[in-house]
Order: sequence, then C-alpha cells, then structure tokens
Amino acid sequence: MAMSPSAGMPKPSSSTLLSTYQNNSVLHEHYKHVGKLDMGRPKDGLKPESIFFLFICLIIVVENFVVLMALWRNKKFHMPMYYLLGNLTLSDLLAGFTYMLNIILSGPNTLKLTPLLWFLREGGVFIMLAASIISLLAIAIERYFTMLNTKPHSHAKRNRMFALIGVSWALSLLLGTLPIMGWNCLHHLESCSTVLPLYAKNYIFFCVIVFTTVLLGIVVLYGRIFHFVKSNTQNPSSVPRKPYGLRSRKYMALLKTVTIVVGVFILCWLPLFVLLLMDFMCPAKKCPVLLKADYFLGVAMVNSFINPIIYTMTNRDIRRAILKLLCKCCLMTKDGQVRNIGIKISFTKTDANHHGQETTVSSGNATTVNLKSIYPKLKLSVIA
Repeated sequence: MAMSPSAGMPKPSSSTLLSTYQNNSVLHEHYKHVGKLDMGRPKDGLKPESIFFLFICLIIVVENFVVLMALWRNKKFHMPMYYLLGNLTLSDLLAGFTYMLNIILSGPNTLKLTPLLWFLREGGVFIMLAASIISLLAIAIERYFTMLNTKPHSHAKRNRMFALIGVSWALSLLLGTLPIMGWNCLHHLESCSTVLPLYAKNYIFFCVIVFTTVLLGIVVLYGRIFHFVKSNTQNPSSVPRKPYGLRSRKYMALLKTVTIVVGVFILCWLPLFVLLLMDFMCPAKKCPVLLKADYFLGVAMVNSFINPIIYTMTNRDIRRAILKLLCKCCLMTKDGQVRNIGIKISFTKTDANHHGQETTVSSGNATTVNLKSIYPKLKLSVIA
C-alpha cells in the first residue's frame, strides 16, 4: 500500500504552525495543487462581474440597514419575534460586508494573503452563512413554543429570545473558526478542497450536513405550526377566545413572511451546497465546474439582497415602518399615519347658482374648489 505524502509526518508544533500561518508561499502551493493556477496567475484589477457583485453588496448593506433601523425605531416591533427577525437582518447586513471584503481580497490579491488572512476572509463568509440559517431556526423555535403556549409570559419569552440569539451567534462563530483552529488541510494537500484550497474536504462536508439538518428542522417546525393553526381554525369548538384568534392571524401573517424567507434561502444556497458536495467527492482537477465557484457564491449572495424586499412586500407593518423612515415628511400626517393618496369619485348633489350646475373638488386639507361641469351630480374628491 502506497504511503501518502503526509503519512508518518510528525504533528507540527505551535511555532511551526504559526510560521505556516504567516507563510505566503503556502497559498501558492495549495492553489497550484487544485488547479487554480493552471490558467496562469490572475490579472490585476477587478473583473466586470466582481464590480457588479460589489454593487449588489453595497445595496445589501443599505437595504438591510434600513430594515434594521425601521425595526429599532418603531416600538411596535420591540417584541421577541421581531428581535429575532432583526437578528436575521443584522446577519444579512454583516454578510454584505463580508462578501465585499471577500471580493476585494480575491482575484490577484488572493496570492498576496497569508494563510491567516485567508482563513479570516473565508471564515467570515461561513460565520455569516451559519448566522443566517441558525437565525431562521431560532425564529422557527420561538414561533413553535409560542403557538403551543397560549398564555406565554413576556419575561420567559424575552429570556428565550436572548438565549436563542446568543446560541445562534456562538454556534456560528464556532463553525466558522474551526479551520483556523486546526481543522484544515495544511501539510495534507490530498485532503484539500478545490473550491476552498486551504479547507479540508471533511470540514466542507460537515458544514453542508449541518446546514441541511438545520433546514430540515426548520421545515418540520413550520409544518407542525401550520398544522396546529389550521386545525384550530377549521374546528370552531377548539378556537380560543377572540384575542388569541387575532394573535393567531397575526402570527400566521408573519409566519408566511418567514416561510417565504426560508424558501428563498433554500433556492439561493442550494446550488452552492450541491457544488460543495461535488467538491467533497471529486479529486483535484477532475471537476472543472469547481473552479467556477464564484458564480455560485454570487447566486447565494442574492439571498441577503432579496430578504429585505420580502419583508417589505409581505408584511404591512414593516412596510409602513420603512415608508415612515424613508419618507416621513412627504408620506406621513401629523398624527403619524400614512397618507392615503388616490382619487375618490361619487355622485352627489351640488349647490347651483344662476350660472348652472357645478362639481365639487375637495382635498384632504378641507379645501373645496367649485368647478362648472355638465355633470350636475358628480363629486370628485382628491384624497392626499
């Protein structure tokens, strides 16, 4: 049996490991091994698609910041469910930053990095990915326990919410920092990933399994929640008092929003997950599609771009809060309500003088203007 190049080698000491993390030539060795340098060194400057993705990242940061500010400034959203939704928005915002850093430090700048900086660059993306998917799981857990308990105590819900947020970030940081703590393929080229040449294939496979398991858990929890609410709605004898029924309708509306978010997450990230599974199974230089991973990451990045749009389109309260934040002067009345803009037409009698019949044109500020018309019973109200 042939011995692998790394077999029998002594485990590197801490000083050797530290020097390896600072050795720039390590990246050149690993990238050459997986075939990423077969077409020559990357040219200087960003490619057009990289510039496009940078622009998308900037939009991701801005729009998620707007949603986060709308949630923070509106006291209506200061409740556990919206705190968790805000945590998901925060992870998308930070994902935009990490994507931007990843793009800027990729291409010709990759081989200028030390392994330590490379681990930090890629680890940030994994941490934000884990934060997003675990935040979705935290929301599902919170909704599940809330629907089971018809008389939840606000103090208990608040403690559970903070615990879920803390655990989600702790697990995300742990998962994203495992490679820099030692689960990598330094000194073991045969076990290296093609997509991420310093990551061990086993670590890539482990992450895909974890993310898939979390997504399955989310689907199961939402399935039980929808079944619970639907059964109570269809059985009149089991429907609790009116306040609970109203709360259930509000929860269902928010659940639909989050369910759409989960569905979009799966659609955006599934291609990259499939690519990473191929990476685990394919030997180096055997699957050319693995060298196009940047495009798959770009599709996954769209998820953080779409989420704020979903909140705005499917949740009226969040949409009103965002409008209030962005257009407070032009769209809000003095009492804090969103102005109604439209035209209302009704047929009523109008006052007539010796000049003939007239129409009444009225505006929301109680100003009335009379105009002559051949339609004696037409009342045109412009509501602004």
